[in-house]
Amino acid sequence: MSEKYDFVAIGDIVVDAFIELNKNAADVSQDMDTGRYTLHMPFGSKLPYDDVVVVNAVGNSPNATVSAHRLGLKTALVTNLGHDRYGKDCLEALRHEGVDTAYVKLHEGKHTNYHYVLRYGPERTILIKHEVFPYTLPDFALPPRFIYFSSIGEHGIPYHHEIANYVKTSGTKLVFQPGTFQIKLGYEALRDLYEVTEIFFCNKEEAQEILKTSESHVPTLLREFKKLGPTLPVITDGPNGAYVVDEHDQAWYMPMYPDPKPPVDRTGAGDSFASTFTAAIALGKTPAEALTWGPVNSMSVVQYIGAQAGLLTEEQLLSFLANRPASYEAQKIN
Repeated sequence: MSEKYDFVAIGDIVVDAFIELNKNAADVSQDMDTGRYTLHMPFGSKLPYDDVVVVNAVGNSPNATVSAHRLGLKTALVTNLGHDRYGKDCLEALRHEGVDTAYVKLHEGKHTNYHYVLRYGPERTILIKHEVFPYTLPDFALPPRFIYFSSIGEHGIPYHHEIANYVKTSGTKLVFQPGTFQIKLGYEALRDLYEVTEIFFCNKEEAQEILKTSESHVPTLLREFKKLGPTLPVITDGPNGAYVVDEHDQAWYMPMYPDPKPPVDRTGAGDSFASTFTAAIALGKTPAEALTWGPVNSMSVVQYIGAQAGLLTEEQLLSFLANRPASYEAQKIN
């Protein structure tokens, strides 16, 4: 293949079954110090649910690919599927979205990843199981402009080093949004990957875990990541907003775009933010401008069930920006 891709995402793909729990029957408590909710499910009980919605072809990287394509970039996905009904459904969903599936591999005797999302209002707990697939980097005829790398299975450590080596010699810019397993690995095990990363994304708590620190000042955390390699580290802090330190070591802060109504489901909010920021950079925006794009797509995504239904086109996103509140501006901070 001789086409030049703007955005190639690499990472695991799943089917999500969203199970809406009955609010009157579910046993949920809230920690008054952290605000976090806990779902209690005693053994032997029967827990009613109200509805189930199945969403195909999701996961950090598939979500990012669909997001970037809707924003106008030429995209492809590198991932693995089982040769089963769910795998065929995922392929059909990707093709419907206009994502190139040339690098999606179907494996005989393997099962497509299938997750169960227990929903309680906008909160959720996800039951996960990852099939063990072989990870190999495709032979790209032309290096993609951006590779967006995110969550893969725990057996995939060598894959990280293969991607790092490719980026070193290809001229491709690497975007790294670590998944749960990659966050637990920390920095040292993935040193070579961090060193070649152009754009890096995580939230505040993940940053503290990766850096093994209790530091809470986000610009300080960002500058610690810059020392590890990433040119544009970005940290989100939930409802408190998002931050970036640009190539000139200037820190920027962006509040979240106001929700038009209470969120329906927060699945995919981080993926939409990260992929939209990246797409803005690919489209020639500055880091401060890209920081204004990300929260708009996150706001839209949480108004729908699943990580992709609310993803915006560039025209829709620009419309939101044109009608933004006066306070919705990137701010320089120290």
